[in-house]
Amino acid sequence: MFDLLITPSAIRGWWGASRVMVLPKEGGFWCAAWGENEDDPEYLSLFTIREFEPPSRMLLTDGKYFAKAGQPGFELNMTTEFTVERRMTGCLLRVVQQGFPVHEVADEFYNACEVGWQNTFAGIRKFLQNAEARTK
Repeated sequence: MFDLLITPSAIRGWWGASRVMVLPKEGGFWCAAWGENEDDPEYLSLFTIREFEPPSRMLLTDGKYFAKAGQPGFELNMTTEFTVERRMTGCLLRVVQQGFPVHEVADEFYNACEVGWQNTFAGIRKFLQNAEARTK
C-alpha cells in the first residue's frame, strides 16, 4: 500500500493525474499535474515530504495548489499525512489533511476536497482490484 503512495505510475492510475513526480525521501517532493498540455496544466498540486517512514507513514507539508482557472481567494498552508496500518486481512490507509482556513471563503474549496478524497479512495480501490486481477 505504501508503494502505491510514492510510485508515480500508480498515483496516476488511482488519482487520474496526467503527470506525477515524487522524490520519495525526507526533504523530497510529491507533485501531480492534470491537463492535456504539460506546458500549461489545468491543475497542479505539490508538497514537500517532511517525514518519510516507509512502509507506514509519510507527512506532506507546504502544500500548494494552482489552478489555471484561478487561485482560491485565501492562503493555503496544507499538510497531508498518510498512515498505513497492517491488518490481518490487508491494511488500513488513513489520510489526515489539515490547513484549511476556518472561514466561509474556503467552504467551496473544502467541499471540493471532500468529494475529491471520496473519489480518490474509490480510485485506489479500483486500482488495487485491477492490479489483483492482472496478477491472477
